[in-house]
Amino acid sequence: MTTFAELGIDEDIIKGLLELGFKSPTPVQEQLIPIALNQHIDIVGLAQTGTGKTAAFGIPLIQLSDAANKKVQALVLCPTRELCMQVAKDMTAFAKYVPGFNIVPVYGGASIDTQIRALRKGAQIVIATPGRLHDMIRRKAVDISAITSVVLDEADEMLQMGFKDELNAILATTPDTKNTLLLSATMPKGVANITKNYMNKPLEITVGQRNMGTENVRHIYYMVRAKDRYQALRRIADNNPDIYSIIFCRTRQETNDVADKLMQDGYNADALHGDLSQAQRDEVMKKFHRRSLQMLVATDVAARGLDVTDLTHVINYNLPDETANYTHRSGRTGRAGKSGVSIAIIHMREKYRIREIENIIKRKFEQGQIPSAKEVCEKQLLRLLDNITRESIDVDSIEPFMPAIRKSLADLDREELIKRFVSLEFKRFIDHYKNAPDLNVTEEEHRLEQRGARGDKFAPRAGGPGDKFGPRAGGQKFTRFEINIGKEDGIYPARLIGQINESTGIRNIKIGRIDIQDHSSLMEADSKFADLIMTSFGHLMINGKNIAIKITGERVENPGQGFGRKPHKTPFRGKSAGPQKGIKKNFPKKKFAKPKKD
Repeated sequence: MTTFAELGIDEDIIKGLLELGFKSPTPVQEQLIPIALNQHIDIVGLAQTGTGKTAAFGIPLIQLSDAANKKVQALVLCPTRELCMQVAKDMTAFAKYVPGFNIVPVYGGASIDTQIRALRKGAQIVIATPGRLHDMIRRKAVDISAITSVVLDEADEMLQMGFKDELNAILATTPDTKNTLLLSATMPKGVANITKNYMNKPLEITVGQRNMGTENVRHIYYMVRAKDRYQALRRIADNNPDIYSIIFCRTRQETNDVADKLMQDGYNADALHGDLSQAQRDEVMKKFHRRSLQMLVATDVAARGLDVTDLTHVINYNLPDETANYTHRSGRTGRAGKSGVSIAIIHMREKYRIREIENIIKRKFEQGQIPSAKEVCEKQLLRLLDNITRESIDVDSIEPFMPAIRKSLADLDREELIKRFVSLEFKRFIDHYKNAPDLNVTEEEHRLEQRGARGDKFAPRAGGPGDKFGPRAGGQKFTRFEINIGKEDGIYPARLIGQINESTGIRNIKIGRIDIQDHSSLMEADSKFADLIMTSFGHLMINGKNIAIKITGERVENPGQGFGRKPHKTPFRGKSAGPQKGIKKNFPKKKFAKPKKD
């Protein structure tokens, strides 16, 4: 086993590492540290989250800096303030026994004046987010013109977050003589461009295979209908009573919605996203670290830099937009030699993405079955009984009350007493799971619904034997949706129809009534495609606004009576057809309740 001393690390730094509980270097540290200490060259390090990258670059930066010189000698750029704070905390701990060493974190969401004062006192290393550092450079509050090293930590994520211009501006102010270390889990085109433009013949070090999934992580997917996604999440949580998990959502709105539902349903959960103040984020993380929260619902950006090592599960409530980002999420469990589970809750039409991820992480997914109501209740009941049997009894405290207890329960036999106890302690689960349906989607259902969505020649006719798609032709079934965009957002019927075509990839969905209000819209669409529309619209941004969509009801068209006009088909292709005249005037008055204005 290699020791830290064998890597050439100074004793003062080793003392700090041992105090932190570090026993031996990880593979990425073994490869990177000796090169960074002994060769003035540019390095590209490709390694997954949780492999010890912070120490791999942090230790050489500390050791190569002159503690007697108070000018900035090294710079570390991180995508988020959480990661920035965590890296600064770790590196400060590494340098604890190095006399006169100072590390200053610079990030948004905190007082810039306080950070400027800290820099003026002197710092050998600055850890920064690109936005705040760029602001400080423009203010001439920090001087990085003489640095000898720069580290781009999680460069792929910085580019995805839109920091390309800031990165270019910052790197342009650094000396050509510096050496650059770029760390990333993936190597997208943007990261490759940075290596081309700002690095000099970099040495590439890959620890494990690129984008490879963690060895200790099981990958499971559950296939459900979009409308059942939240109930599937509840069952997964209930079937794992000791769950300690991050639940990943795509948008801030979805993060809030899922966290709110979990809290209302009695779970120890909370949300973490970019709309929270720094104080709020710190409070949420404090509760999660001490396990007052079992489930943290977060966006990818907000979860960057979270220092949590004992997660039992990572749950992808939705798969990430960038397939490669799955490795960032799943890498947060199965750390430090422990096992973990990465779960993906997918809609029927997303199964192809599981295959894409398998090709990237070089791991196979298991197809899981959402547990039945009986299985969940049994698991929870056995846990309750196990807790009771393991509970130590303070006999002396209880004994004075036993005569009254025996007298009160004298008329109940053992069987009835057990039933009453279980009913009292277990009522929430029994009530919730009473008559609960099976949430799993079979391969046959998946195949039939795909054929129906494509309009295949041999797809089952609506209303036929065994049909799952609604009434027989002539009684068209429409689902009514409410969307949080309207006239003030530049929405009109043709654009809404065009958005359905583009988002779902299907151009023959029948559209019913459309009612565009100032700040919201109501529309009807073929109920066969309700799940697909909810999934497609739920992650859209139109004119800079995150889309929130919900189902408000259903209606069956009566072909004998009509309702003022025939449903739309969606013929709009290519160029927008523009607003359609006369669409609204045929609507029955007061058919929809007018939404309240924002």
